[in-house]
Amino acid sequence: MSAPETVDQILLTAAVVVIVIAGAALLTRVWRGPSMLDRAISLDVCAALIIAGLGAKSAMARDAFYFPIMLVLAFLGFTGSVGIARFIAARDRPNTKRQKEQGTK
Repeated sequence: MSAPETVDQILLTAAVVVIVIAGAALLTRVWRGPSMLDRAISLDVCAALIIAGLGAKSAMARDAFYFPIMLVLAFLGFTGSVGIARFIAARDRPNTKRQKEQGTK
């Protein structure tokens, strides 16, 4: 094994270790919360960690098979984040003057 291959293996192993540590921190954030927005953001980060893990696996195997899967996961993560953000924004929207007047009548 040559020196560049050894460096590649060390860096890829370090990347996988960092991804696993980030996953553990992510699970504690999902579990503890405290708010719905914290959980939504952590689930979005979960999608990013899955993509990073697939990228590390692809780099270790030196195979481009997982790139389309990573692209689809990135799209799904983005649309899921936008959907959750719109849901939370609609739920947490302050009452307008008209809504207050209709609520009192």
